[in-house]
Amino acid sequence: HAVPASGVRLHVVPTDRVWLRDSAPTGVFDEAGHLTLLSWAFNGWAKYDNYHLDAKVGAAVAAVTGAPRVEPSRADGAGRIVLEGGGIEVNGVGTVLVTEEWLLSGVQVRNPGLVRADYERLFAEWLGADRTIWLGEGCVGDDTHGHIDDIARFVAPDVVVLAHEADPADENHRRSLDNLRRLERASQAPGHAPFRVATLPFPRPVIMNGERLPASYANFYLANGVVLVPTFNDPNDRVALNTLAGLMPDRQVVGIHAVDLVWGLGTLHCLTQQEPASRG
Repeated sequence: HAVPASGVRLHVVPTDRVWLRDSAPTGVFDEAGHLTLLSWAFNGWAKYDNYHLDAKVGAAVAAVTGAPRVEPSRADGAGRIVLEGGGIEVNGVGTVLVTEEWLLSGVQVRNPGLVRADYERLFAEWLGADRTIWLGEGCVGDDTHGHIDDIARFVAPDVVVLAHEADPADENHRRSLDNLRRLERASQAPGHAPFRVATLPFPRPVIMNGERLPASYANFYLANGVVLVPTFNDPNDRVALNTLAGLMPDRQVVGIHAVDLVWGLGTLHCLTQQEPASRG
């Protein structure tokens, strides 16, 4: 693919799965603008037992990069905080998007005992997010039980793009309509900067062995100057690519066939975890 080898470094690190969005650390900046890696505890999405190699990815990334690593702990002293990068979406200026399904339901519980206010405090403490916007449910087929990165993403500090299903017969319609209404209310909330809500379609359902997979164009990855967007051999591929190109005209939009990837219950954003450059 004519990728310059000088721009690529390969490191062999054993893992249980490829989904580094959730097992790798989250990069944040301290007050001096220096990069720190937040190495959340990882427990296999509170669903699988084989995650012990994935739980070591944070330390491996810190060793490779030389960046300092911190393990966020619960304020009540009950151990480390369990979070996954695919569950949090930030705009870089103090707002974080999450879902109630991911953190507040009784299924696949990450941090037993923590409630809405606890999460909002830890987002403020560890992510510098003074505002948390709670959406409802994630998309149908999401193995993580409600990750945000299949449904709502910031494309600018004041622009959110939401995966919205127009067909009332599709279960994603009810979910996405509820999320759209939540975002519209949040965008008009007094005391907060307004933001724009744009929508992406869903592709037609992708089914394997009778199971619906979490196929979503919202699982795109923002890299330096480009947007990598999962595509599914669907007429809505063009709609999604054009929509994102219009929202981010300064970036090259590249579609990547992702039907094979989504068989593993994730696509491009799930595979990746960016490392921000230090500001200091």
